Amino acid sequence: MRYAALGAFFWAIALPFTLLGQPTKSTPKKNGARKAPITQPAPAAQISPQSILVVPNWLPPVNPVQPAATILHDLVDTKLDVKFDWAKQWLLGVATITVRPHFYPQTQLVLDAKGFDVKSVKLLAGTKEKNLNYQYDKRRLSITLDKAYARTEPYQVRIQYMAKPNELAAGGSAAITSDKGLYFINPLGTDKNKPKQIWTQGETEGSSCWFPTIDRPNQRMTQEISLTVDAQYKTLSNGLLTASKKNSDGTRTDTWKLNQPHAPYLAMLAVGDYAVINDTWRGKPVDYYVEPKYAASAKAVFGNTPQMMDFFSKKLGIDYPWDKYAQVAVRDYVSGAMENTTATIHGENVQLTKRELLDENRDDVIAHELFHQWFGDYVTTESWSNLPLNESFADYSEYLWAEFKYGREEADLQAHKKLGYYFEEAQGKREPLIRYRYADKEDMFDRHSYEKGGRVLHMLRGLIGDDAFFTTLNRYLAQNKYSAVEIAELRMAFEDVTGEDLMWFFDQWFMQRGHPDVAVSHSYADGKVTLHVVQKQDTLYQPIYRLPVVVTTWSNNQPTDHRIVVTKAAQTFQLPVNQKPSLVQFDAEKTLLADLEEEKTQDELVYQYYHARNFLSKLQAIEELKPKVGDLLVSGMLRNALNDKFWGTRRAAAEALRRYKGPEGGAVRQDLKRVAITDKDSRVRSTALLALGTFPNEDFSEVYAKALADSSYLVMGAAINALAKAPTVATREKINSLQNETNPALVTALSGYYALNGNADQYQWYLHRLDDSNSAELYQVAQDFGTFMLRMPAVERDKGLRKLEVMARTHPEYYVRLGAYHGLRTLSENMPNLKGTLADIRGKEKDERLIGIYNLLQ
Repeated sequence: MRYAALGAFFWAIALPFTLLGQPTKSTPKKNGARKAPITQPAPAAQISPQSILVVPNWLPPVNPVQPAATILHDLVDTKLDVKFDWAKQWLLGVATITVRPHFYPQTQLVLDAKGFDVKSVKLLAGTKEKNLNYQYDKRRLSITLDKAYARTEPYQVRIQYMAKPNELAAGGSAAITSDKGLYFINPLGTDKNKPKQIWTQGETEGSSCWFPTIDRPNQRMTQEISLTVDAQYKTLSNGLLTASKKNSDGTRTDTWKLNQPHAPYLAMLAVGDYAVINDTWRGKPVDYYVEPKYAASAKAVFGNTPQMMDFFSKKLGIDYPWDKYAQVAVRDYVSGAMENTTATIHGENVQLTKRELLDENRDDVIAHELFHQWFGDYVTTESWSNLPLNESFADYSEYLWAEFKYGREEADLQAHKKLGYYFEEAQGKREPLIRYRYADKEDMFDRHSYEKGGRVLHMLRGLIGDDAFFTTLNRYLAQNKYSAVEIAELRMAFEDVTGEDLMWFFDQWFMQRGHPDVAVSHSYADGKVTLHVVQKQDTLYQPIYRLPVVVTTWSNNQPTDHRIVVTKAAQTFQLPVNQKPSLVQFDAEKTLLADLEEEKTQDELVYQYYHARNFLSKLQAIEELKPKVGDLLVSGMLRNALNDKFWGTRRAAAEALRRYKGPEGGAVRQDLKRVAITDKDSRVRSTALLALGTFPNEDFSEVYAKALADSSYLVMGAAINALAKAPTVATREKINSLQNETNPALVTALSGYYALNGNADQYQWYLHRLDDSNSAELYQVAQDFGTFMLRMPAVERDKGLRKLEVMARTHPEYYVRLGAYHGLRTLSENMPNLKGTLADIRGKEKDERLIGIYNLLQ
């Protein structure tokens, strides 16, 4: 799964209110033997006040142990025959479920079935059916069998039911914002801006909201789903389309069959008016389901999929293991994307026009979900505690694909951004990757399981080498195919391939919380560099890390690599050199997951930039150098970086040159103007425009005017953002001509511009945008609307106030409600009567994330 990428802000404000727990579990070793149990520091509640001074804010509460589900029955096969009542938003289904006792004889079958009306439950014996007694509490269906069944006796039950997802209590999390499993989008067709669709979301336990099953990740089943729909709609489900039958009532029944077993949470269906673009990989169907208006650009968005399938198949030594692969875009999706077996669901923002593709692509999420077809679908975590076995690998696949397709610099830039997301989350939350204690299973979907886990895998790859790393992944997949696993299987695969005991690595990186906080300094004397390394992290709650690392010394412009292993809280190393080095660089390969502080002079950082062997070394120099008045050496380096071959370096330099006021400031601004107009990458041009916008009392309106005619929406949006602070009469008409554009970069830029410079003419624009913008845009637009309405006469605000209030109370996305609340809060400064409304909104809010935020805002 790829959770919705709404920016680090939302994680920073939401996750401190959903802190997780701390694992303790022994790790099985080969041949049934066990290594010593993983030990953790005692939780805060068990430590006497005298033993510590301060409990860190990121230390989670003690949550309950969450073991893997006990297996009483094995799912074997599920056959579903379903149709839909759009008006009532019901699914009418018949489920035929084949099961067998796992080991012990069973006289009862318990199925997860949430919010159903159960019509009948029957045992199938050949051509005969027998009614079975059952009890149902709207959550679980407990069926009394006609006898005790042994593990050698599979049997079938048939259940007729209606699923009513909208009658379930609302639930959700930061990563998966709703958990009702089955979703009807615009079911009555009343919203002319939105298509009618039906789709499902199974992870974590949403499948049992639309069919009865044992809704646990350690189950596997084959399946067949027959969908009866109005003839104009396309359908999609797992596996291959084996039949499509026209019915006399104008409907059509499509039957989809998956012959290989997978976990129930990976079952899916989608129904809607789609254009289906066909592709292939080695003779297997590869299809892209998009809204018809995106048919012309669908191949450009998804077209790298067959090459990804080929790359991953070769890299892993295991060909894509399923019969087909399809991807579908749906409206109002409750997460980022979901790796349902053979049929990935994406949110609507995966769809891009050819012009929008000038600014960005969707390769990261496409690669992420595709890699799950191996890590997550082919081999599945046995419990949500082991979720990183799915998500860390999918996260790392984004690096692997970027490295292969676009080069290591692109991959490293992506990894740097992701590491920043983890560090931001770690300010308020630190958990082991593998967590056997948590409050809610969906708490596992965080920056730890994804970004930290991906970085840990990158370190492991660097530690043992590419050959061993990918040989191990092949072994792990081959040995565990179509089964559920825990972290021990992964460790043992790496140990079997390398011949090394890697318990130390898995213990400190997977089983313990936190990360190293490392301070490095050095000195030179008598032909030696003395390197001082201090691990500064709180070792009461985090380990002292074992850190294999490369230190590079540069003398006579020649690098020498020294491989050291840090094992102590404070450690000194002697590195032989033939003269005083121009640079000493700790972790020169930039693979270490650590909060690293190195003592370096300005001259050393400049030297590092010019002699960098990788992008991250250049980026470190750019980010750590602070240009000041008279720093010609630094400004010269940054101007040089504006011409680097890699766009990420050029963008970092443009960002670093903001507000530069040195003696060559005029030359700097001329360079930024050149870059803003001529750089071949729109991300660099837009950053240069925003940098120009930070220089006070200077007129760059000519540059902004040219940017408003750019081919890139991102660049146009940056120009509008810059003009918001320094509007000009000459550009006003051009900006107003963009009001019908729906590109997110333009919508949010226009929203910010009109918040500061709009008039009554834009009132209807805001009202329209509040109706048809996606959730990520709405968060910002709602806040800007509040600022904009301060410019409106009070008597004209009623309609906008009502819209914001309804949104703050009822919008399904919590962060949109927060944005609307902020909009009202801005208005309350001039309209004191709104304070009571805001208090009522706060008092009736049920989402714990928002409640916590509101408490901070008061």
